[in-house]
Amino acid sequence: MKVGLMELLQVADAVAREKSIDREEVLDAMELAIQKAGRSKYGHEHDIRARIDRRSGDIQLMRYLEVVENDEAVENEITQVTLDRAKRKKPDAKVGDHLIDILPPIDFGRIAAQTAKQVIVQRVRDAERRRQYNEYKDRVGEVVNGLVKRVEYGNVTVDLGRAEAILRRDELLPREHFKNGDRVRALIYDVRDEARGPQIFLSRTHPVFMARLFTQEVPEIYDGIIEIKAVARDPGSRAKIAVLSHDSAIDPVGACVGMRGSRVQAVVGELQGEKIDIIPWSPDAATFVVNALAPAEVAKVVLDEDNNRIEVVVPDEQLSLAIGRRGQNVRLASMLTGWDIDILTEAEESERRNEELKTRSNMFMEALDVDDVIAHLLVAEGFTSLEEVAFVDPAELTEIEGFDADVAAELINRAQVSLEEQNRVFNERRVELGVDDEVAEISGLQPSLLVKLGENGVKTIDDLGDLAGDELREICGKEGPSEEEANAIIMAARAHWFADDPASSAGAQ
Repeated sequence: MKVGLMELLQVADAVAREKSIDREEVLDAMELAIQKAGRSKYGHEHDIRARIDRRSGDIQLMRYLEVVENDEAVENEITQVTLDRAKRKKPDAKVGDHLIDILPPIDFGRIAAQTAKQVIVQRVRDAERRRQYNEYKDRVGEVVNGLVKRVEYGNVTVDLGRAEAILRRDELLPREHFKNGDRVRALIYDVRDEARGPQIFLSRTHPVFMARLFTQEVPEIYDGIIEIKAVARDPGSRAKIAVLSHDSAIDPVGACVGMRGSRVQAVVGELQGEKIDIIPWSPDAATFVVNALAPAEVAKVVLDEDNNRIEVVVPDEQLSLAIGRRGQNVRLASMLTGWDIDILTEAEESERRNEELKTRSNMFMEALDVDDVIAHLLVAEGFTSLEEVAFVDPAELTEIEGFDADVAAELINRAQVSLEEQNRVFNERRVELGVDDEVAEISGLQPSLLVKLGENGVKTIDDLGDLAGDELREICGKEGPSEEEANAIIMAARAHWFADDPASSAGAQ
């Protein structure tokens, strides 16, 4: 059937332009619609296909019959034909070919036309969704501008021009309200291809949104001279941003603040007055944490790298400033640096240090049977445990004022005797708890730690092997192994698992 339909191509071109999709996809949708209408007339069981000439707009409606070898191979008599019958019409027919019958024109009735329209609309909508997803999936992390289209239950639908996006209520700044027609700037933080179509999610609370705003306002950041290393936000209230300059002649903080604060104020205005602390980044963790706690002054810091904690000592009058309202300042500093921060005043730190000195002195007085003067001297020199005294080089002890070689030897001897007695008691307790000798033989586990394992139900080498490194460290407490040592202990406990594995034994040979 050949019907002149140049208008068909014009419609396809118009739809393709309006929806920003490929013209070919629109014509494919039209062919599918005509095909569906044809099957409605001639029977859905037939393999009927439609083709639109891309130049003239002419439509062909055809029935396809698949050529099969013989009657036994025929599964559907309506869509298949044997090779013998096919050769009567087409002498050179082969198995797998298709016989094509040109069908007479069909008159599109009201129902057929409506069905065709639905198919075209659906296919065009699907193509439009694919185009939207492909266009926006690589734009995650980009700041876009749009118009508010509607607001439902606090969720804002934003028209981006070529797509719609969702700005959910929890991604809006506190006390921020939009109405239809308002302009809005936000970050694309996620694009998902869902059954109902691509969903583009926007955010105004994401830390990256602030970073992108600074990139737009500060040319040095855009050019890569200044780098934003970290951002921490309490949306709508306060934020901290750490910056680093790759040019020693440019002050990163000053460049971000701008002349009379013009640059930072532009970002503050966009974020509804959110206060922003701009902080110089440092590769040294202690320095970075001190900077991050600004405007509070810091007197001293103590790092615990194994537990990723940092203890900060501040003057008494700086405590409230360091912590901030409802803990905001220290919380943002912790988020920015990635360290858990404990804040103490100088008075608290002094009191705790005195308590530690007193505890250690008492321990030495009791374990070594010495007076408080000698115990205080040992603590003052940095000795914290019996092991340190028992296995110290005697020369180190003789360097302490008032200690000669005889005193050093006697202290070392007493420490070793006391340590042996302690270990004997711990060992008896370990046996009483039922901790296997195999566990006790693993290097790195002191008798006191074996008791702690037993008290926590870790009694066999398999029990120990089932633990993770951080679980072992939690059981052992402060006197326990480092992260690396804990992992080594766990692997030693698991060694027999692999020794019993025939595959690993074969691999080892």
